[in-house]
Amino acid sequence: MADLVTQDLSIDAGSATLVHGATLRLVPGELVALLGPNGAGKTSLLRAALGLEKRSAGLATLDGTDSEKLSPMQRARRVAYLPQQRPLAWPNTVRDVVALGRFAYGAAPGRLGPSDAEAVDQAIARCDLTGLSDRQTDTLSGGELARVHCARAFAADAPLLVADEPVAALDPRHQFRVMDIVRQFVDGGGGALVVLHDIALAARYATRMIWMKDGRIIADGSPEDTLTAERLADIYGVRARVAGRTVEIEGAL
Repeated sequence: MADLVTQDLSIDAGSATLVHGATLRLVPGELVALLGPNGAGKTSLLRAALGLEKRSAGLATLDGTDSEKLSPMQRARRVAYLPQQRPLAWPNTVRDVVALGRFAYGAAPGRLGPSDAEAVDQAIARCDLTGLSDRQTDTLSGGELARVHCARAFAADAPLLVADEPVAALDPRHQFRVMDIVRQFVDGGGGALVVLHDIALAARYATRMIWMKDGRIIADGSPEDTLTAERLADIYGVRARVAGRTVEIEGAL
């Protein structure tokens, strides 16, 4: 079974330690929300887990293989990664951008074999982009473009998805649309690890929550077990009311 595992992973940057001894596991069937304030180490943890950033100590594996030893194509077949910054070097059609997800199989826009073309079509349909497939990406709204990036990730047919703030700067409707797409991917047998800042959104969709503060994972469990007013006060410095998966932020402490 596909899995992403870190064990006692640490990351140093000069004299600073960005991540301290982080242990986590992602497997298909889970939608895991990674939560914590800015500067908590979330992005560094994701990148080191994927072998994209050098770790100082500990282990990180994808399907049992050290993630730092994987080639880009090997990595892309195991996990689709949506980084926090997703610039497009030049305007192109939606279909051509989604086709970039077939890099894992040696394909490229304009050179798609039958299986590649089918995967691209399925990813476009999954993200409700069929009517936009011939549009230039520089004519899309932010919410539409977010779905294009999701489709590019899904075109790789990887069993796992790691997404760093995929709903940042989107209005509530488009946040729900993107998270519904991720939820459908998980319901179909995939596994997703998603960085979110909206606690209520995370509580609505996540099967597990991993909470970070000051470079450390301080809790990992279901929303029912880990989402508390005390935890929100400790991690974010806010007053909140929590009832099950319902969260109401009342203000700063």
